[in-house]
Formats: sequence, structure tokens, C-alpha cells
Amino acid sequence: MKTAILAPPKTPSQASPLPAGCALERYRIERPLSRGGFSTVYLAHDETGTPVAVKEYLPGALVQRDAGEIEPRVTDAQRAVFFRGMKCFFEEGRALARLDHPNVTRVLNFFRANGTVYMVMRFEHGRTLHDTSRHHRGALPEVFVRTLFARLLNGLREVHAHRLLHLDLKPTNIHLRPDGTPVLLDFGAARQILHADQAVLEPIFTPGFAAPEQHDRGAPLGPWTDIYGVGASLYATLAGAAPPRADERRRTDSLVPLARTRADYSADLLELVDHCLRLDPLARPQSVPALQKALRRPPTPAPRPPRPSLLRGCVKALAAGR
Repeated sequence: MKTAILAPPKTPSQASPLPAGCALERYRIERPLSRGGFSTVYLAHDETGTPVAVKEYLPGALVQRDAGEIEPRVTDAQRAVFFRGMKCFFEEGRALARLDHPNVTRVLNFFRANGTVYMVMRFEHGRTLHDTSRHHRGALPEVFVRTLFARLLNGLREVHAHRLLHLDLKPTNIHLRPDGTPVLLDFGAARQILHADQAVLEPIFTPGFAAPEQHDRGAPLGPWTDIYGVGASLYATLAGAAPPRADERRRTDSLVPLARTRADYSADLLELVDHCLRLDPLARPQSVPALQKALRRPPTPAPRPPRPSLLRGCVKALAAGR
């Protein structure tokens, strides 16, 4: 499943979000939660009052919709590309609906309406790993980081078992429930971009988190590609910033191995991150189970124990969903 953004669409979005109170089948829209170049996610409630997240296929570079309107308008010149992307979005919903795992976002429904497609997902309380790391200023205890990613990889194993890929692993797509359970969010098979010169759909991705092979059209992608994303997410969690873009690293590799720069984490963990970020796919861990085994292995030498107050703060923040 392909995801994320290399560059924003050159055409600014002219598609307003759905108005509050808009009814979609048995769901009622409350407000937008997030907007991207290809979709808008809303907080909504079903007929029982249960909150859900509704994702609408709404590529801003291809459609127009004025405030208060319901159905997006597509020009004849953009219609073929719009419908191709809509088909991908619908197939994404169909694929994700087969997954039922506590560490993977749950798709409850997907349907066509108003000339586009909607995906209904379980609404997750809590906060992203990105926000959690920023809240603690990048000083998350090693035991917390190891446990978090080992549990998250249970979900990624399930994804790969269904012959799917995520392809947009990053801290903003890793959600932490109030009880600390990590959840993979935002699979983006349908998030594609209109090529600047051709009426075709191009895969897109997040700079710094995308593996080098994602920059090459037609390059083979596999579990090793998601493992690069896991490594980049670990790197960002520990270092406070994403690693350099993989396509730029190919020309001049400016990535300084974490093992050279951080002394507050074990050498084992830092070397594992560097291993995941190898430019050569064959030089990385080749499977999620192998990566999990390394994360669960007791670190040697053991890192300096975290301050008890910091560890308690992490737990309290997760429990409060902050």
C-alpha cells in the first residue's frame, strides 16, 4: 500500500470540507480532523452516537467544492485520473477491512456516495508517537521505545501476512491509545498525485521516511521497505528529527549513525536503527520477526536507567491520552 507526500500538489486545494451535520449513510459529520492533498478525515458519529473517523477521497488538485456543498466537481480533463484514484481508494478500504488486529487501525465500512468514496474507521483516542516524543523532548526511556516498537511490529506482521505493505511508516502515523497500545494508522494505497505533465497517477511518499527504492519507479518493494520506515521512525523518536532523504543519501550520504552521536541509549538499539536505514535493501533486516527479536533482546551493555520521574511521566501521559 503506497502512501505519503514527496511534494504538495502544485495546484492549491479548492475543495472545502463537508459541512458540520452532513449525513453520510448512517453517519453524521461533526468536524474535520485532518486534511491532506488526497483526503480529508472527519470526526463523525454513527446512529448510536459512537464516534468514528470518516476519510473522504478528496484530491484537492483534481476537484473543486465550495463551502456548504456536498459533491465535489471534477472537470472533464481530470475525470479519468480522479476515477482511477477513487478506484485505488476503494480497493484500499476493501483490503484494510480484512485486517482485524489490535495494532492496526480498524476499517468498519467503506462506501460510495456524493460522487466519491468514504472509508469509516474506528476513532482512536490518545496521541501520536510524534506528539508523545515532542512532549517528552525526545527523552523517552529505552525500555519504553523497545516495548512500543516490538508491540507495533505485531500489527505490521499481520499486514505483511495479508500480502500488504504500509509504505508510510512515520511517528505521525503511529498512534498511542490511552493504555499505551500502539496502532498503525493511515495506509495510503490510494494517495497518489497527478503527474505535472501527464494524466497519470504517481506514487508519493514522505521525505526522510521513505526507503530509497520508493524513489525509483518500478523498483521492487517488500517487507524490507517497511523496515526502512520502522528504522526511520525509531531514528526520529530517538534523535528528534527525521533522517536525511534517501534519494539525497544516494548522492552524498550525510546520515551520521546514531551509534556515534547518542550515549543515552544502548549500542544494540542504536546499531539496530542504523541497520534498518541501510540504503541497500539486502543489507537491512529482511523480516519483521527478525527485527522484533532484536528489539526484545536484552541490551548489552544496558543503558543508564531512566529517571523514575521520567518513566512515570510517560506512563501518565499515555494513560491520560496526552
